[in-house]
Amino acid sequence: MKLDPDEARTRLAAEVHGVLVTLHPERGPDPQPVVYALSEDGHVGVPIDTVKPKTSSRLRREDNLEADPRGSLLVEHWETEDWSRLWWVRAQLEHLPDPPTTLTDELADRLARTVPQYADKPFHRILVCRVVAVTGWAASDDA
Repeated sequence: MKLDPDEARTRLAAEVHGVLVTLHPERGPDPQPVVYALSEDGHVGVPIDTVKPKTSSRLRREDNLEADPRGSLLVEHWETEDWSRLWWVRAQLEHLPDPPTTLTDELADRLARTVPQYADKPFHRILVCRVVAVTGWAASDDA
């Protein structure tokens, strides 16, 4: 059953992990698992952190969003034994290259509260995208 936008947004806000899809100029869709936070006013923050090893602090997803500001964030709940509890939410995103400091601070604070590894805010920066639309689906009312 299709989720109404309010329910889809509630589920998006309740999660911290999803798949961010940006558009690579040559390969097309470029999915990447990410941790994220959702602000009160409907912005998604994806941290570029110092916790996990990287070859560079500038990531492909940043280059992709610079070339094309559109993206999607997919969040899902899956239960192998009980498919009546399946659901997914997709947020269509638009990258904000220069977000206000108050917004990045809010998102960093949310990440620090919800992800123990981020308690000390070990961020190079926070990628910020505005949620343009939210859609979702659930297998049942109980999902």
